[in-house]
Amino acid sequence: MKKLLIKNGYVIDPKSGKNGHKDILISNGKIEKLAPSIALEDCGVSISKKTGLPKATELRVVDADGLLIAPGLVDVHVHFRDPGFTDKEDIYTGAKAAAKGGFTSVVMMANTKPAIDSVETMKYVLDKGRETAINVYACGNVTKGLKGEELTDMDALAAAGAVGFTDDGIPLINEDIVKQAMKKTAQLDMPISFHEEDPSVIDNNGINRGKASEYFGIGGSPRTAEINMIERDIKLAEGIRASIDIQHISTKEGVQLVREAKAAGMSIHAEATPHHFSLTEEAAIEHGTLAKMNPPLREEADRRAIIEGLVDETIDMIATDHAPHTAEEKARELTKAPSGIIGLETALSLGITNLVGAGYMTINKLIKLMSTNPAAVYHLDAGYIAENGPADIILVDTQASEVYEKESIASKASNTPFIGCELKGKVMMTICRGEVAYEA
Repeated sequence: MKKLLIKNGYVIDPKSGKNGHKDILISNGKIEKLAPSIALEDCGVSISKKTGLPKATELRVVDADGLLIAPGLVDVHVHFRDPGFTDKEDIYTGAKAAAKGGFTSVVMMANTKPAIDSVETMKYVLDKGRETAINVYACGNVTKGLKGEELTDMDALAAAGAVGFTDDGIPLINEDIVKQAMKKTAQLDMPISFHEEDPSVIDNNGINRGKASEYFGIGGSPRTAEINMIERDIKLAEGIRASIDIQHISTKEGVQLVREAKAAGMSIHAEATPHHFSLTEEAAIEHGTLAKMNPPLREEADRRAIIEGLVDETIDMIATDHAPHTAEEKARELTKAPSGIIGLETALSLGITNLVGAGYMTINKLIKLMSTNPAAVYHLDAGYIAENGPADIILVDTQASEVYEKESIASKASNTPFIGCELKGKVMMTICRGEVAYEA
């Protein structure tokens, strides 16, 4: 395997807090050396007497002058639609989109067809994931067939490689099932993730009940749909010591509930999507189905509360909820089109533009939220830069600005309201397991 030497970049590592200009030598999928300067002669490769340069077959040198070097991003909430819905996305194209966005590790959700409720399906997605250039993990289902009635064999799924459990896409209504699942995942020391929307109070999901629903003349999703479910699950988790992940939080009240639970010492975590910290229901009015998602975009006060939650780490993870759909599906009338948008290729730029650029946080904090923290919650060997650690890193031009164009999208899908937006920050190279997975 060819070695890789990255020189002259500015390295940040939120896990250790050690930042600075450093060179990185990569070999055999690991970071072999991390130092202020690494000479070619110290790379353990042959140097040509004629040119004074290493053989191209043994070492590639990358000049990262002016670039930020950070741990590869970790997304614990993606939908790759494989198996069952590969006209929208598959594991190969999803991994390509992830690498382009700077993600070296992703966790697939389990609402595929068949669902990831069996060892056979888990083996299928993980085996296919190993054929890609990034690390593809998967959650197992909480309940068989996503029906909310009977727990899956969580022990078997964990042994087969699951890194967590969720019925994402479908809220768990049966409280007894929820408590059983919490107790089991606590025993396994694995996170359990919840899609917090009460369907009994929703009439036409994907659009906020308020200005947007009034504009479209539909019922929409009230904020209480999320608030009540988060409140319920925090209460159910008391005394169980399960690691709870509240997915794609969208309301200011939900953020406060998580904040209070953390203050009480509970192991509660939360995710925010880039679209929920970047947009409000005004985007749904402007873009229609391209800005329809569950939970929906809400009000400016909610957007600001989500940002505040990210700043104080009440919300400790940014996750894309990458949800590809075909153009034909999104072209349907609003109430019949599916919810969800793609997000892997815009997530980092939206963070740099709307969080760092707006003065809410440093780039170090952003990387912590997009890499170090999610890796820790899901017990992944990722999210840091250190000698003998995984060679999963990204090179980013934080000053570059680029208009997000449909023609440049690596995903099979293009369902996003961000096409045509000028975003700051560009991934120049994604390295995973010591190999270049993407290069601009």
